[in-house]
Amino acid sequence: MDLAKLIAAAAAAAGPRSALAASGGSMGGSSSSDSSSSTCDFSSSDDSWWSSSPSSSPSGEEEGKEATHESVGTAPVELSPAAKRRHDMVFWGGIALASAALVLAALHHDPPTTTVVKLQVALRGVAAAKSFQKDLNKIAEKVQASDQRWYEFILTETIHSLRRHKDSCISSSLSADVKDYRKEHFNNISIEERSKFDEETFSNLDGIKSKRSYSRKTGVSKNEYTVLTILIAAEGALQFPGVRSSADLEAVVGKLNSIPAGEIRGIHVL
Repeated sequence: MDLAKLIAAAAAAAGPRSALAASGGSMGGSSSSDSSSSTCDFSSSDDSWWSSSPSSSPSGEEEGKEATHESVGTAPVELSPAAKRRHDMVFWGGIALASAALVLAALHHDPPTTTVVKLQVALRGVAAAKSFQKDLNKIAEKVQASDQRWYEFILTETIHSLRRHKDSCISSSLSADVKDYRKEHFNNISIEERSKFDEETFSNLDGIKSKRSYSRKTGVSKNEYTVLTILIAAEGALQFPGVRSSADLEAVVGKLNSIPAGEIRGIHVL
């Protein structure tokens, strides 16, 4: 018996935040893990093939009684006890086999694999920092919703701005965790990074924007630098090279930029 015919497969991709300026900010979003289920109907085979031969009307009918007739091919054959037992064994055996197949499929079903990537890049220089932050604010201003089309927009435009300011990059770090997708894991990393800000001056979450002036006064230092964090959850087990040089950073950025929009489950830019 082909188990593939007994099993219905079940299967299933956050809002930008971008607070930059003197404090920090976030831009992006993440999608919930959706799943759908289907059911299999097991129906017994048509019994119409169990039919008698054409039945003629009985002879020698008593006068006054109407003759009765049976339609051809509709009268079921009376099964013997042994034949009925065999029929029941075949029917319930099929049900048991199908149930066992469904249980095995559930036990061996592999949840979708997702790679959560965190790329951080430090840029030095007040002029570069202000220019870069201006770019990110413009990107966040344009985002209208939390879906894969806007995820791709955020990622593409952020990488484009980063490449324009690559001469100001002084260091970078990369981590990539391959695991079953959990939105909580993605959000926990984002919250951890956002907690490093004194405050957020601009955010855009699921198209809901919030903006305010930075409340603290700070002096300008020659050692001032900006840290960009790109957090992405994407389908599949993605592999990245170690980041030890500007060439490695360019390779990582290029690979991130090549992720198809349909495979992006979430993105936050901070």
